[in-house]
Amino acid sequence: MAVRSRIARFALVLAVVLFGFAAGAGAAPLKIVVIGDSLTAGYGLAKNESFPVRLELALRAEGKDVAVINAGVSGDTSAGGLARLDWALGEGADAAIVELGANDALRGLAPANTYRNLDGILARVGAKGIPALLAGMQAPPNLGEEYVNAFAAVYTRLAEAHAVVFYPFFLEGVAARPELNQPDGIHPTAPGVDVIVKNILPDVRELIRRAEARRG
Repeated sequence: MAVRSRIARFALVLAVVLFGFAAGAGAAPLKIVVIGDSLTAGYGLAKNESFPVRLELALRAEGKDVAVINAGVSGDTSAGGLARLDWALGEGADAAIVELGANDALRGLAPANTYRNLDGILARVGAKGIPALLAGMQAPPNLGEEYVNAFAAVYTRLAEAHAVVFYPFFLEGVAARPELNQPDGIHPTAPGVDVIVKNILPDVRELIRRAEARRG
């Protein structure tokens, strides 16, 4: 009886271990899709220097099992992002980072239109139950104070309306710093991307927390 009992206990422990291994093996990395323009697509950079790649490396260094998908398209406006949203999200997105609007500002497009497009993106992402992080943008000062203020208000209003994680300025710590930008003065260098990643990480951690809570 004692031998039979020990065999039964061993079989139970083995079953628990194997079940846990199978469950762990089947767990997919948390998928974060970055919907953006050239600033996230990696314009002028090597593939391994783009924002999504560097962000994934930083998160994995913290022990987070994530896959950060680059859905950035150089030259894209907020309207373009809205038009390709379903393609950008793909299948099985667990979270989204939305970084759009820089090209709207460079073209002097009406802030009301930018608001409407980004509102559409966040509404559709929210309807799918996908947590989002909205990365804000600032308009060039040469467009005038009224336009600059109206453009900045687009992002604060959206963040409040959709209760998303909000990072007010994607280029914080990098904009207007020549040593962190390419010769065009607009796109970050590889060291500039690393500054962006370092600054935005606390908000991405909150995004991941929300995504993990949704996963259960």
